[in-house]
Amino acid sequence: MKRLLSVVALHISDLITLRGYDTFITGMQRGVDLWAAQLVLDFKKHYPYLKLICAMPYRGHGEDFEGLDLWHFNTVVEAAHKIVYVSDYYTDRCMRKRNMFMVDHSSFVLGVMENKRSGTGMTINYARKRGVEYHVIDLRSNAPMFFA
Repeated sequence: MKRLLSVVALHISDLITLRGYDTFITGMQRGVDLWAAQLVLDFKKHYPYLKLICAMPYRGHGEDFEGLDLWHFNTVVEAAHKIVYVSDYYTDRCMRKRNMFMVDHSSFVLGVMENKRSGTGMTINYARKRGVEYHVIDLRSNAPMFFA
């Protein structure tokens, strides 16, 4: 996990320092979404102009989180520049709507995935179809994770 976090942090750093990005959107899911959001908040200490937008699939999302997931969730929500709810309540399409919202409001998508049929995989595919630039960190790869 430390290796993955380091790679994600490197990408976020490059997006800020080399490409000039100042606004990041997180989907607020357990795991990589919340870890990456926390990394953006860490970078905000050095780049106070950064903005973090929480794209929530529905009102009440996160109420079932516990332990460290709940701590990360609350920390991110409290520090967010903006919170967007794509649905008022849970539906079978609210996660997909959230993912589409994130792509539709982005010019670059960074994804971490293992399975192209996952929600992240479908989001990357949607970004590709929409012509939004993207990069995938493939968890199946055994290659060293170095990027130029």
